[in-house]
Amino acid sequence: MIKRTFDVSVSLLALLLLSPLLALIALLVRAKLGLPILFCQVRPGLHGKPFTLLKFRTMVAGAENGRGTLRAYTAGRKARSSVDLVA
Repeated sequence: MIKRTFDVSVSLLALLLLSPLLALIALLVRAKLGLPILFCQVRPGLHGKPFTLLKFRTMVAGAENGRGTLRAYTAGRKARSSVDLVA
């Protein structure tokens, strides 16, 4: 019970401290890509129990259908190319 209380407390504190940054990212995604701001996907979790993953959208609408340029930002391309140099 103590660990659960600690985990929830630290999570709430982190969410509170990071909320201005998360709001800024949400505004930037909205300005660049429009709605929806979040990407939702159901994934298998512990023991196959599904959970819903939420993350900020970084691809253009319709990307799952493979239409046009998929990525909205070039930072990922730069990050992946730097990993190739390290590996």
